[in-house]
Amino acid sequence: MSYVTAHVLDSVAGAPARGVTVVLETAGGEPLATAVTDDDGRVPELGPETLESGDYRITFATGEYFAGHNQPTFYPYVTVTFTVQAQEKHYHVPLLLSPFAFSTYRGS
Repeated sequence: MSYVTAHVLDSVAGAPARGVTVVLETAGGEPLATAVTDDDGRVPELGPETLESGDYRITFATGEYFAGHNQPTFYPYVTVTFTVQAQEKHYHVPLLLSPFAFSTYRGS
């Protein structure tokens, strides 16, 4: 399993958000990995098996996703910045999404 995984749920459709581009970067903007959510709205592997302690960010291309569904949105991208502690084994970043609101948390 990858050190970082993600999941996107479309709360308007009540379904997983398939086809969302997800980018993992250092907090300084160095790209580490890019993936696209699968049929279940998941990115099961994003980046290396381990990360050094520090700050990282995941950017979800939500504008492209909603444009593909002919849905206007206020958020063309959602960026989540989080801190990695080297002793932790896994970081899961879920995104609950609608065109005009979003929520995230540290998942398991």
